[in-house]
Amino acid sequence: MKHWGRSLVTGLPLLWLLLFFLMPFVLVLQISLQQFDGVRLEPLVAQVDGRWQWSGQWSTYLLLLQDDLYISSYLRSAWYALLTTLLCLLLGYPFAYFMARARSSLQPLLLMGVMLPFWTSFLLRVYAWKGLLDARTGWIGQFLVESGISRWLAQWGLVNSPTELLYSPFSLMLGMVYTYLPFMVLPLYATLSKMDGRLLEAAQDLGATPWQSFWRVTVPMSRSGIMAGAMLVFIPCVGEYVIPELLGGPNTLMIGRVLWDEFFASNDWPMASTVAVIMMLLILIPLALFNYSQDRAELREGRR
Repeated sequence: MKHWGRSLVTGLPLLWLLLFFLMPFVLVLQISLQQFDGVRLEPLVAQVDGRWQWSGQWSTYLLLLQDDLYISSYLRSAWYALLTTLLCLLLGYPFAYFMARARSSLQPLLLMGVMLPFWTSFLLRVYAWKGLLDARTGWIGQFLVESGISRWLAQWGLVNSPTELLYSPFSLMLGMVYTYLPFMVLPLYATLSKMDGRLLEAAQDLGATPWQSFWRVTVPMSRSGIMAGAMLVFIPCVGEYVIPELLGGPNTLMIGRVLWDEFFASNDWPMASTVAVIMMLLILIPLALFNYSQDRAELREGRR
């Protein structure tokens, strides 16, 4: 009975992953190798004169590696995703630390404040930033222009001009950080709230300053929350489509937009599937290597 219970508990999540992750990925991989005439996908293996022949093609992968449009889109997506992750960490860590150290009666209110944006449609929140950043009607846009901050942003190339804040790297990053900041705060708060405060007291008793206690005790103890938050932010940011489409401009073309254009504008399903496969591999392979290194490090520590 225990054996069947253990198999059921481990088998259901595995079945879920097979049905809703592995099978769709295999389907997309298959389409990327098929020939497409604009209407119908040719089968990968066809029977010709009584013999089975392979009719797949690798031309889309070769074209992707040779075309600067795809390479620059991948690099730009990774750069904006990494920058968003770092900014969310810099902004989210102090807030999560304050939440974890706040009074127990105040923590539910702060937690609700972090989760409150999820009660509103993601699309509506992104659209709202278009109105807020308008230099003529949006109060945030007016403040940036009147305070002179927009001129500084224009000098650094973050906006198109001091009076044009939308469709720029600045508006794109603002929308990305605003949208994904809760995904960084929540795992950090979950980790910091469970940390034993006696460790900080012990560090202070040993002569450590508050800053040294923070860097040598708090930050290492919250490493799992940092990694979880970084993954929750970085992975969806790489393939983000809505925010670059509504707040970004021509100079912020990301791979999500390229993927949409290949599917619906160019009607090139094999090329779009190839872009999707490479994007998933670029995310999964480093993630798998990181997990492998983490497991090896934990194994070495356990042997000690």
